[in-house]
Amino acid sequence: MTAPAVSVVVATRDRPAALELCLTALAWQTVQPLEIVVVDDASARPDGVRLGVERTLRDAAACRGATPQVRILDGTGGGPAAARNLGAAAARGVVVCFTDDDCVPAARWAEQLARACAHGGAAAGTTVADPLAGRAAAASQLITHTLQIASLRGGELGFAPACNLACNVMILRELAFDESFPLAAGEDRDWCSRLSQEGVALRFVPEAVVEHRPRMGLTGLVRQQVRYGRGAVRFRAAGEARLSGRAFYGRLAREAAHAGPAVAALVAIAQLAGAAGAAAEVAGRK
Repeated sequence: MTAPAVSVVVATRDRPAALELCLTALAWQTVQPLEIVVVDDASARPDGVRLGVERTLRDAAACRGATPQVRILDGTGGGPAAARNLGAAAARGVVVCFTDDDCVPAARWAEQLARACAHGGAAAGTTVADPLAGRAAAASQLITHTLQIASLRGGELGFAPACNLACNVMILRELAFDESFPLAAGEDRDWCSRLSQEGVALRFVPEAVVEHRPRMGLTGLVRQQVRYGRGAVRFRAAGEARLSGRAFYGRLAREAAHAGPAVAALVAIAQLAGAAGAAAEVAGRK
């Protein structure tokens, strides 16, 4: 096989249908050759993941006459940080991109991020919520996007979600995700902070778009934000600087108001849930 220019690591668990949509989008990426490393983080039905990958490759071959290089690795159930590290360690591309199984990257996504990382460093793009995913998903994505944009200084980010992130592979060999973060909460904030401390630029590539398609209602949003609140406490306990300050909350209030009353109400509920999660994490450390 030709050595891949770019590798994409996708951590997945118990979402085979969503993973197929993600892989279909990756099969149509413009950058070639492309390697996809799927890390199955202890799904209840790992056979579903493998069947989904096979179907996607078969469909891609029928449509394009060519398929990307895909490998499936078995994770240990240690969470997304551990799964990403496993995938990055196995990746053979010069640049490693990360996305999640419930995400659909635009066709030029990997190419655009890889170009920004061509001379070393890291890059991140814009993540948007699928309009059909519902208002809870819109509220969740609005909070994450606002945090990302609030961290932007001179074309460089202080934070980006790991579902739309890329880095030179040599940097990843030295700067892994912290596996003491057991959930999808805070591990990307921690990684971005340590990247900055090492003096490595995280370039913003706004045209590199990923559509996030989480399946969540109000209950899912609250659970997610409680998790994020707990992760934020872990992040600060590690001695990292606080990302969200007065400017962030002012921007969040404006963006929420612009999104309409229903989404604004969900953003307010999400903030309360995050505060409850943070309080629970602090109480558990006493």
